[in-house]
Amino acid sequence: QVQFVESGGGLVQPGGSLRLSCVASGSIVSISFIAWYRQAPGKEREFVARIFGGGGAYYADFVSGRFAISRNNAKNTVSLQMNNLKPEDTAIYYCSQFPRLPTDSWGQGTQVIVSS
Repeated sequence: QVQFVESGGGLVQPGGSLRLSCVASGSIVSISFIAWYRQAPGKEREFVARIFGGGGAYYADFVSGRFAISRNNAKNTVSLQMNNLKPEDTAIYYCSQFPRLPTDSWGQGTQVIVSS
């Protein structure tokens, strides 16, 4: 079972940008879809974006063209470029295969805080 370690979060002002990364513990070549999720304080975890092995991507409606997901199968990494960040983007961000299996565990995630 591949595990993911997320990084790249931090404190950013509204309108700013961050680039999140997750590194897999093994090869991601055989994983068709990898996704980013997020969990805001007091809210349930929600889907953000997913990417297919061939590069096709799908985003949640709230992204509205602000985020871009990418993957590097050779480096076993998936990234999320986030631009024009809003306070409501404040959350812990996680990556995972998609769809998730009952046996999949979550990593520690990476905290994003958007605040002036």
